[in-house]
Amino acid sequence: MAHLSTALIHGDDKLNRVTDVAPPINVSTTFRFDNNNLIPANEVKDFLQSIDENPVYARESHPNSSRVQAVLSDLLGGHAVIYNSGCSAFHALMCHYNPKRFFMDGGYFGVHAIADLITRNYGLEQHSLDEIEEFAQAGDIVHLETPLNPFGTSSDIEALAKRVHDKGAILSIDATLAPPPLQDAWKFGADIILHSATKYFGGHSDLLAGVLVVKTKEQAYELIEDRIHLGTNIGNLESYLLLRSLRTYEMRIMKQENNTRKVITYLNENKSKFNKVLNKIYHSSLQDDDFVQKQLSGLYCPVFAITLHSIDQCKELPLYLKYFQHATSLGGVESLIEWRAMSDSDIDQCLIRVSIGCENADDLIKDLENALQILQNK
Repeated sequence: MAHLSTALIHGDDKLNRVTDVAPPINVSTTFRFDNNNLIPANEVKDFLQSIDENPVYARESHPNSSRVQAVLSDLLGGHAVIYNSGCSAFHALMCHYNPKRFFMDGGYFGVHAIADLITRNYGLEQHSLDEIEEFAQAGDIVHLETPLNPFGTSSDIEALAKRVHDKGAILSIDATLAPPPLQDAWKFGADIILHSATKYFGGHSDLLAGVLVVKTKEQAYELIEDRIHLGTNIGNLESYLLLRSLRTYEMRIMKQENNTRKVITYLNENKSKFNKVLNKIYHSSLQDDDFVQKQLSGLYCPVFAITLHSIDQCKELPLYLKYFQHATSLGGVESLIEWRAMSDSDIDQCLIRVSIGCENADDLIKDLENALQILQNK
């Protein structure tokens, strides 16, 4: 099997349709039939393969969505199904597996909102992870986000997988904050892996996408058939942009990971220097749990959180930063900082989320040092 960087550039070569080195943007929603090979739908042996090879309608598939799925399947070590957002991917998971009970702690508010909609409409029971042994049954979904947004801290997938599988339930892992090669959730018992491809796979803050990864081609085909009718295939332009991003993904994620370790090391070693401002630092690299090093292979997610001593400091910190942009989201080449209270009504009002980009680490450290020192001197 090819190395990651090679697979990201050549994993979709088999789907080349034109001589262009860079795949074209396919804006068409409909495609001409091959008049020399007219096969009625009821005689097609493999419908999903046929629409990859000869697309008919963009809601079903189109050239670049097929290419994206091919590259992501190689990257993620399974069978990838692409969607127009991370929320669409999670909704597709819940529609397909139709659990009667759903278990989750923390995690993305959009996932909780979708679960609440299903509870409102269909009576889905919702429980915490502590209630697995008491309530979980075969076919239920247990969903874990690790590392956890906005903290960048990790939970033990392997320990949870044993509890889930003992009850015959299904373990879904949202691995958005630690995509390969940072973490391989398959090794620790995941049944399904979800990513918001908007984040590190997209990497440029200019597209929305989500992906589910399953273990078999048959499972992927079932999800694609559902997706056709849910109408949640990724758009033409977004899939083109995502393909562009995936070509450089390994370089970006490794640069971001390396930058983050340097920034975290600096903040942790100099915390006392900013004792009037910096309260706590949250990140997987600061956890002392035995599973963390094994699960993350010594590579850590490029998101972490800090808490400051006051709300006013949280409002002021972004004003003194040159390279960190005050905005939500994460995973882009540009470093972002967010006073998390702006987008999360339930979070600690003094929490700041930091997403490290691809700038020079020394420049980022100096930028943070300068802003923290200004607040320290007030």
